[in-house]
Formats: sequence, structure tokens, C-alpha cells
Amino acid sequence: MDLVVDVGNTETVIGLVPEGALEVVAHWRYSTDVPRTEDELRLLYRGLLRDGGFDAGDVHRVVVGSVVPSQIERLRRGLGSLVGERLVVLDGAAGLPIVLDVDEPRSVGADRIANTLAAADLYPGDTIVVDLGTATTYDCVGRDGVFLGGVIAPGLQAGQEWLRTHTAKLPGVEFRPPERTIGRRTEDCLRSGIFFSAIDAIDGLVGRILAEWDRSEVTVVATGGYAGAVAPHSRTIEVVSPHLTLVGLALAGRVLDSAR
Repeated sequence: MDLVVDVGNTETVIGLVPEGALEVVAHWRYSTDVPRTEDELRLLYRGLLRDGGFDAGDVHRVVVGSVVPSQIERLRRGLGSLVGERLVVLDGAAGLPIVLDVDEPRSVGADRIANTLAAADLYPGDTIVVDLGTATTYDCVGRDGVFLGGVIAPGLQAGQEWLRTHTAKLPGVEFRPPERTIGRRTEDCLRSGIFFSAIDAIDGLVGRILAEWDRSEVTVVATGGYAGAVAPHSRTIEVVSPHLTLVGLALAGRVLDSAR
């Protein structure tokens, strides 16, 4: 199996993808910003695998994509014992069947590269990938596997965190769909405002992208942990693929490993 590791600014998501398949059969999350030594990382991963009914011996390749550069070398040393030399770090599009057609290709994050690779493989036409992470990214992927750029916006919980830390009396609330738009309690008002302002921002930005991109048919795909909650309330999201980034990492690892 491929053990794929998507290191985000807030959380790290890991998953298991069977060799030759594009299905994530197990996945876990842990906080990125908790300091861990290489030994602690090794024990953490072995423990997660064991609790999920897997063994480190089931892993034949580790693929790491990180938007936090400081984490890469620690993971390389901590997880190297699982697979030896078969650890792949996605740090650019070189060797992959995609093109980064932007002004600064080296600045494109590993998550957006993985999303581009997965979208080009899974969806036959032009695609907008809406990745709902710490930031919300909108990636325009052409039908020929060309990343054309996109948008980076504050994440879904950014407004909630700002209100919580900059107001004296407003409480924190869970990000989830409210029962109605007009709240009758402070918590309900907050939940409605935070949730629906996020939905309307997504639909508004997708609408602007579609108007500017001017393609006849575009598939809008949502990924990330909040994709399932957001999509039913969105006018523009058509497909939910919560583990698209992990699938893209698995694809990248196979391509890059075979080229060694």
C-alpha cells in the first residue's frame, strides 16, 4: 500500500491507498503544529496503522506532500524506517504528467500539485478544485492536465476565529449547517452567518472564475474535510471528493518512484 501524507498548516492528513487503486481505504488526522521528534512520529504512525488494523509491513511506499517546509526532513527521517528508500517527497511538478502554466511554478504548493494531478486523472474535462483547508484554494485545471492558476482565500473557520478572539462576548460555535438563516439566539446567529457567508463566498468566487475562464463545460469538485458539509448548500459544487489530495499524492508517488 501507499502511505500518503498531506502536511497542512493546521492538520496533517494521512491515508492508505492500495497499490494500483485510487481509493483511500483508511485515513487519519493529527495536529501539524504539535512538536514531535522523529521517534515520536515513527511511533505515532505505527500506532495509527495498528489501531486501523494494518501493519507497517503493509506499507510499500510513503509519499509526502507538505506546505510546511520544516516538517519535510523530520518526516523523511522519522518514516524512512518504514520503507527505506521508497519514500517520495512531492516538491514540484518535474517528472509528472502535468504543466504548471503560471508565472511562478516553483511557488505552487504540493497540495495544489496533487489536486491537479488527481483532477486530470479522474475528470476528463476542465475542472475547478475547491480545497477547503486552513485556506480555501480554487485550482483551475485544464482538460490537458495544465494548472492555470486560481484563487487563495481565507479558510472556512477564519471568520469564526477572528470573531472569537476579537470580541468580548461572542462565543465560539461549531462550523456546521444551521437549521435556518435567521437565528433567534446569539449562537444561532453566529452559526448562520459563519456558515452561509462561507457558502456564498465559494459560490461567488466560482462564479467569477467561470465568467473569466470562459470554458463551455467545467466540473467543480470540492475536497477537504468540510466538503461533505458544504456541498449540499452550494449552487456551484457538483462533485465531492474529500480525499482528492491524498489520491493525487499516491499518483505522484507512483510516477516519481517508477522513474528512479
